Amino acid sequence: MNAPPNSLYPVILSGGSGTRLWPLSRALYPKQLQPLVTEKTMLQETALRLNGQAGVAAPLVVCNNDHRFAIAEQLQQLGIRPEAMLLEPVARNTAAAVAVAALYIAATDPEAILAVLPADHAIADTDGFRAAIAHATEQARAGRLVTLGIKATGPNVGYGYIERGASLGDGVYAVERFKEKPDAATAAAYVASDRYYWNGGIFVFSAARFLAELRRLQPAIVDACAASLDKAKRDLDFLRLDEAGFAASPNISIDYAVMEHTADAAVIPVDIGWNDVGAWDALWEIGSKDARGNVVIGDVIAQDVTNCYIRTEKTLVAAVGVSDLLIVETGDAVLVTPRSRAGEVKEIVAELKRRGRPEESAHPRHHRPWGYYETVDVGDRFQVKHLMVKPGGQLSLQMHHHRAEHWIVVRGTGKITRGEQTTIMGPNESTYIPIGMTHRLENPGRLPLHLIEVQSGAYLGEDDIVRYDDVYQRAADETK
Repeated sequence: MNAPPNSLYPVILSGGSGTRLWPLSRALYPKQLQPLVTEKTMLQETALRLNGQAGVAAPLVVCNNDHRFAIAEQLQQLGIRPEAMLLEPVARNTAAAVAVAALYIAATDPEAILAVLPADHAIADTDGFRAAIAHATEQARAGRLVTLGIKATGPNVGYGYIERGASLGDGVYAVERFKEKPDAATAAAYVASDRYYWNGGIFVFSAARFLAELRRLQPAIVDACAASLDKAKRDLDFLRLDEAGFAASPNISIDYAVMEHTADAAVIPVDIGWNDVGAWDALWEIGSKDARGNVVIGDVIAQDVTNCYIRTEKTLVAAVGVSDLLIVETGDAVLVTPRSRAGEVKEIVAELKRRGRPEESAHPRHHRPWGYYETVDVGDRFQVKHLMVKPGGQLSLQMHHHRAEHWIVVRGTGKITRGEQTTIMGPNESTYIPIGMTHRLENPGRLPLHLIEVQSGAYLGEDDIVRYDDVYQRAADETK
């Protein structure tokens, strides 16, 4: 670690799948990896909020294996080199994720303070957020386990609540209790009382103090996380936690594990324009609206439309005479629902999963560490793809048992390996890869390489790949 002792370490939790934001957010490329609120992704916005502040170390990211390359690339785009990227082999909720981060950091900085930050929240007032974190850091150094209490702007039944207790001075309160998501009447009473705040899942505490309380209250979590960290394996810039050890941890949140039971929980009320962007109606609420109350993104024609959220990624969307709708198009799927029923989108995702539909988890654009590909057309014994290879990117040295491939360069420069032969190809040049031939595609240039790949053969599945060499060290059975 390069940070001085007693630093503040942002711990970014990026394990969610955001099913209520389908079809844009999917398991293999969830909402935190997408630019939903600004031109930067939600993960990037989270990383930037404390970046460059005095006494703040580089962030530590806890994420799952499928997202590792996308997260690393997005941080690289910001010029941020994370303190570590810990890969969760299985989901075990926030208590285990924070515990393993605390153990990792405390091993070299016993006085470290952690700021636990969900990767998928929107915060409008960055300066207010930074001031609140600085205030919380002072309280954490005094031994308190601090959470930010979000000022409620209305009786939202989708959030948990924090009831404040006695004043501890300087705008800090003891936590009286945490409340689960209430019904509408109870939520209205909470807001009217002015003693309740939304629970935004943002925490600040000493790594050592948190681990001591966790060991007292949930020792099995600490033991499991310590075992998984002890047997973790380095993989490029990632640290793979041991699966058997991590899976042994109880699957509970940090609220249940510690914050609801410790005597040292404190809450700092904040009004920072926070939103968890939990469903499409939230994006309508915080979006920039036209004179008729519509949020319109992409190629849209709207006639006599009011209070709608319309977003298109690929195709023209036209709407006439409708109100209070959510309309989202992603190339392979279209969602239409009343704004009032935005939370029910997760039921569509469950149905897609039950039917075994690929749209449940995968996007039309499949991200890879070297770039991405999109399927343009598919039929009997053929498939056409658009590939983008980023500068310096390269596919694995590979072979296919069941398909041949034609590559046509559209833009950029490609370095092509075919058996023992290596050539450089530019726009409008092409090559043919027979079944069984060892081959590789690289981008040696400074601009993205775009090409069209035409596959033909009896079987065109992504698992028909035999890798001989891979700079990204992907597992033999890993098609992602």
